[in-house]
Amino acid sequence: MAGSAAIQTVDYEVLAPLLVLALGALVVLVLDLFGHRRPQVVGWVALAVVVAAGACLPLSAGGQTLCSTSGQCAYAVGQVASAFQLVVLVSSGVVVLLSVTTVGELRLPAGEYYFLLLASVSGAVAVAGTQDLVSLLVVLEVASLPTFALVALRHDDPRAAEGALKIFLYSVVSVAVAVYGLALVYGSTGSVRFDDVRAALADPSSHTPVAAVGIVLVLVVFLFKVAAVPVHTWAPDTYQSAPVPVAAYLSVVSKVAGFAGLSLVLLAFAPWQAVWSWPLAAASAATMVVANVAALRQTRAVRLLAWSSIAQAGYVLVPFAALVATGQPRIAPLTAVVAYLAVYAAMNLGAFAVVCAVARESPDPRLADFDGLFRRQPWAAVGLAFFLAALAGLPPGLSGLFVKVGVLAVPLGTGAWVLALLMAAATIVGLAYYLAFAARLFRHGTADRGGPLSVSRPVAAAVAATFGLTVLLSVAPALAFGLVSS
Repeated sequence: MAGSAAIQTVDYEVLAPLLVLALGALVVLVLDLFGHRRPQVVGWVALAVVVAAGACLPLSAGGQTLCSTSGQCAYAVGQVASAFQLVVLVSSGVVVLLSVTTVGELRLPAGEYYFLLLASVSGAVAVAGTQDLVSLLVVLEVASLPTFALVALRHDDPRAAEGALKIFLYSVVSVAVAVYGLALVYGSTGSVRFDDVRAALADPSSHTPVAAVGIVLVLVVFLFKVAAVPVHTWAPDTYQSAPVPVAAYLSVVSKVAGFAGLSLVLLAFAPWQAVWSWPLAAASAATMVVANVAALRQTRAVRLLAWSSIAQAGYVLVPFAALVATGQPRIAPLTAVVAYLAVYAAMNLGAFAVVCAVARESPDPRLADFDGLFRRQPWAAVGLAFFLAALAGLPPGLSGLFVKVGVLAVPLGTGAWVLALLMAAATIVGLAYYLAFAARLFRHGTADRGGPLSVSRPVAAAVAATFGLTVLLSVAPALAFGLVSS
């Protein structure tokens, strides 16, 4: 009978998005292997795979699989998991659009590129459905390991190897620390399943220094995944050395996967909120301050967006960190987090899409390369200005303003006034570099003396898609906040 409890049932409908992505990764690799020398075709096949995986999301919603006869399941997709997966797949589709042109122009191996990308996406999708700490760390590495190779795929650029080495070393150290923390949590609770860990931590007898240390150490890997201070310094160099679509992927999809995993472990560690909320509050505050101040000094577009993405991660940490105060928030933390990530994905990918267009003429573009962009390509300049306004939380990018207010409502509702004031101050600092960047687009400069900027159709489609989505969420922010019920 003990052996029968280990027998598992598999519901393939719940696993459908993962299976589509895994099989699609093999298809694009084989397609390139057997001599298809048009990278654009391989890119469109990869996009079709992501769209097909997205179409399978309704099949997996609300389901669970890999269940034992005792009723315990290793993978389950609830409302929160479905919301995270939707953001991951939509964002990944935009990244594939950006990649269609870039892969050909940089002469990257198309089969390997899209295989690695789809493999990483499958891991990012799986994160939200895991039900234990071991599986969570495994799928996080499935999402992360391919990105190291994607960063290093430009063999003709020595900076690519340097950027890949930095993210690899940070990842190895953070995962090692997290595994040690996991061992301490397991030793204190006797389980790695989220439900069991939560139940064990609710017992006052489990409140030991060993468990407290383990909880804090487990959080390290998630701070790395979202590029939060103090494990953030890899991000600017890695983003700059990677192809622009890969930088966009790291800035959005990798962060969404990290926050999905963080949400799961914090729910498991909820009885020990007093232990983990203070480190998260410190990390959130430091991330907002350090990133916004550092962004003021940047002269290159990708590095500026890298520091911007670090600052945005600090904002997303606020709803979790704000729980250090007593009382109930007026808006559920996960509602604010998912809404913020959905809007952030649209506006940040839109900004990267315009940078990708300029990078065709100026690899690793400086901010000066955007001077007078309105005269060279009006719609691209208007789009980038709109995305920057949304990132800053200014009209007409009202979606960015709405989600910032939603996030800010959590510390205000719990009485965490210091954190709320820090977020407000950091947001004001952020206005300086967002507005300065936007102003360059409409002023005269040496960069506006060339002819019209040539923008490929896939990149134009990515700009149009993200622009339309950001406008939609500005007009109807309830769509973002409705992804997860309060």
